Amino acid sequence: MPLALLANWVPDPTPEFGADPKPYVTLMLVGLAVGIVGHVVRSRTMVVVGIGLVFMGTFLLPLGVYLSKS
Repeated sequence: MPLALLANWVPDPTPEFGADPKPYVTLMLVGLAVGIVGHVVRSRTMVVVGIGLVFMGTFLLPLGVYLSKS
């Protein structure tokens, strides 16, 4: 029984979604750049937008793609 539960957590080496990481990495890098510029010009709004873009690129966008394919 415990092995069956552990098997659910083993990642699939050939997932249907997310085969091309370029959109996710690009969104994360844009968010990082926006956040850095926001810190330089001391704009909290830009920092928050940058953090939001990084979060979208690392979690929300892949999750949305996964849920739309399943």
